[in-house]
Amino acid sequence: MWKIISRSILLAAVSIVVCCVAYPLVLWAIGQTIFPFQANGSLLKGPDGAVVGSRLIAQPFTKDGYFQPRPSAASYDASASSSSALSANNYALRDRVARVLGPIVKYQSGPKAGQPVAPDVEQWFQKDTFQGNPHLVGQWADLHNSLAQAWVNADPKNGAYVDDWAKKHPAIVAQFIKDTPATPAPKAADLAMVFFKDFSSANPGKFPSAVTKPGPEGKPVTALEPVKEGSDIQSIFFDMWRNEHADAALQEIPGDLVTTSASGLDPHISLENAEYQLDRVAAKWAADLKQDPGTVRQEIEQILQKNAAAPFNGLAGEKFVNVLEVNLVLRKRFGQPS
Repeated sequence: MWKIISRSILLAAVSIVVCCVAYPLVLWAIGQTIFPFQANGSLLKGPDGAVVGSRLIAQPFTKDGYFQPRPSAASYDASASSSSALSANNYALRDRVARVLGPIVKYQSGPKAGQPVAPDVEQWFQKDTFQGNPHLVGQWADLHNSLAQAWVNADPKNGAYVDDWAKKHPAIVAQFIKDTPATPAPKAADLAMVFFKDFSSANPGKFPSAVTKPGPEGKPVTALEPVKEGSDIQSIFFDMWRNEHADAALQEIPGDLVTTSASGLDPHISLENAEYQLDRVAAKWAADLKQDPGTVRQEIEQILQKNAAAPFNGLAGEKFVNVLEVNLVLRKRFGQPS
């Protein structure tokens, strides 16, 4: 009996040493010796030597001087990797794509060929709310209540704005509770539709949007204010504008500019996507550096071409660029964008 037990203990000890000590040590040694960059997470460093991210995981860039990655259903959170899982007939998908298109899409032909649609969306919004339909914002909330609720939940400032409105309009809230007895204690998102309807009546031609102004001691302060132009109007109401201007010929957009990847963390964009963003990026750097826009654009385009590569060393597929790597090259070449 003891002989069997001793052999079992010896076998367990050998297995633990081999599987839990020797094998991991061998893999660690091989990784650190032959593939140190990959073994340590493919981490990239900025000009100051500090780690800024991994070349394998996308991260958001919002400044105009940087190229932007694909949209992410996981909000670029590596611990929550996921796709959008929205079906083709889901209006939430149409709305998300439309919000991306609004500020960037351009006319393909006609007297405004090559010009952005965004200013026309703003003019249509202002004209329609002032003359044709004074309750356009309320109509939007009524038709797409889930989108209005999503706006409330998108930012704590939005929810606080609606809460403050509710305190100032107890009669409207009381009527809402009377009409929906299943919601005796409505939260900000529950009141989204009635809030927007009241807002559109009180502020025709405007939409609540974040506005940044100088605050105490020169520090910027951001607060929600009624506005009649800006990225929120360009993005949120582009779909309604498009429905009324179905005959307008618009430029085609690279598919990966408006679609998410299966993981929500794809660090690459197609070269076509990057070139579509090139005008915006070059214009921003030219303004910051006070240099000729054409010269800056040509320099950045060379950076894109140098950093673009197709799978299998160019043997298959189209060319892609790594967003973080390209933006780091811009940072090292031009400095920090304003």
